[in-house]
Amino acid sequence: MSWTMKTDPGGWQTRWAEDLAKRYLAEGHWRNSTLVDAARAAVAENPSRILLIEGTTHLTRGEAWNQALRLAGFFLRRGLKPGDVVAFQLPNWIESAVLALAARMTGLIINPIPPIYRESELGYILADCTAKLVFSPEIFRKHNHAAMLGALQPSLPALENVIVVRGAGALTWEQTLAGPPATEVELPQVDPSAVMMVMYTSGTTGKPKGVMHMHYAFDHRVRTMGEAWGIGPDDVVFMPSPVSHITGAFWAFDMPWVRGSRSVLIDIWAADDGIRCIEDNGCTVSGGATPFLQQFLDAARTKPGALSTLRLFFCGGTTVSPSLIHQASATFPKCLFFRAYGSTEMTCATLGITSGAEAERGADTDGVIRYPTEIRIVDAVSGEPVPDGEEGEILARGPGLFVGYLHPADNEGNFEPDGSFRMGDLGCRVHDNYLVITGRKKDVIIRSGENISPKEVEDLLYLHPAVAEVAIVAMPSATTGEKGCAFIILRPGQSIDLPEIRRFLDGAGLARQKYPEHVVVIDDLPRVPSGKVKKDALRIRAREIAEGMTA
Repeated sequence: MSWTMKTDPGGWQTRWAEDLAKRYLAEGHWRNSTLVDAARAAVAENPSRILLIEGTTHLTRGEAWNQALRLAGFFLRRGLKPGDVVAFQLPNWIESAVLALAARMTGLIINPIPPIYRESELGYILADCTAKLVFSPEIFRKHNHAAMLGALQPSLPALENVIVVRGAGALTWEQTLAGPPATEVELPQVDPSAVMMVMYTSGTTGKPKGVMHMHYAFDHRVRTMGEAWGIGPDDVVFMPSPVSHITGAFWAFDMPWVRGSRSVLIDIWAADDGIRCIEDNGCTVSGGATPFLQQFLDAARTKPGALSTLRLFFCGGTTVSPSLIHQASATFPKCLFFRAYGSTEMTCATLGITSGAEAERGADTDGVIRYPTEIRIVDAVSGEPVPDGEEGEILARGPGLFVGYLHPADNEGNFEPDGSFRMGDLGCRVHDNYLVITGRKKDVIIRSGENISPKEVEDLLYLHPAVAEVAIVAMPSATTGEKGCAFIILRPGQSIDLPEIRRFLDGAGLARQKYPEHVVVIDDLPRVPSGKVKKDALRIRAREIAEGMTA
């Protein structure tokens, strides 16, 4: 199988295997259409059907389509061309879904950015992907996003405008929709093999990397999820996962158009508010990282009928304990709870389970491996396949795989010759074709579903005058899944504590979710003979500290 670097229609360098592409097309895993085709057909079928719900706001198919055409007209009048990047740092607001559809109408690439990011991350991402426009709230959760972007804009030569959503600014959402809509004749012909999204993920190397997805892959995964879990017009999906994450993007932007379901969005997560959304809207499907499920259970203990309409809840994004799934299933026996596995690069590598007959597997494994997704478990050193039940490194390939990182150099070392992606996780195959995740090769901390790069935070803390050396590892947390634990060697005569660390990182413009939440001052760090810090030893110590705090 021959993999090459291909220039997509927008000018981006993507990984491509012609023989594999022909197979995926011949077998129907890829379709020569985009979300725009699905949306057009859905509007023709029933324009008044509710598409999205946010609080008391209901957006119909026809309203979403018409707003997207108006926004597409704005993009065309601005001179944007297929392959240009439009970024947005929006909460779970319905405008983000309109924006996503308008971008696909015009062949633009969307760049969703988490609202928690501040100057450090935001400036880097916008510069790295050369975004032409960015959509942002004026103020959200007491933070002035518009002012932050205004201060950053002079250092971003490619960024032409900041468009303020739900607020005041030089250019607002209402103004972008005020002009005439694009006509079907004006819309460009969009190639499904073109990049349609670049979403950034933090790794252990520090700076986040841009993950590129094309129309083919995104459409495939949405259809596969919908078919496996029987998503249809009778389903109402409660989606707490941010639309700036791959899960939230699937369920807010695509699933309602492709499968006819409705999605309910919530912009500020709170378990009680989530339960109220489910009750008020009769939601049947939900999912998210471990903290969402744990907090649901905690809040619903005194409300046995709270989640009575739910039939399915998928859980992933961080380590999911079997006991949590068992607890959820016992509390709400009418709902199917299960673990699933994937990443921003290889979305939905497993789809969990599909029926109550597999309920035990839904708790004890991370799901069944389904063709055409291919997963190999290999020895992390030799690369040779390991027997079923034996731990190894997880390699994955399939029609939903991303087409490479924004910078081709970042692809090096992450792919096998056959195109399989190194997931960075360890696991084993059990029960013939089920996957169990046993650990991570990478040092990424996953806090409430957010990937946090320890090195990024370490590099900033090294600038603190009191810090001689620092190593940050994951510490188990009952509320967020994981949190950062910082082991620090101090300079002579210095001291440091968590409030000082928070003050310092505030000044650096780092998102607060990335701050360490526990600090240990030590005399030395455990090391291998070469001098490299043994983070595995630190993780063990952090786990012991966490266990001691809960004992």
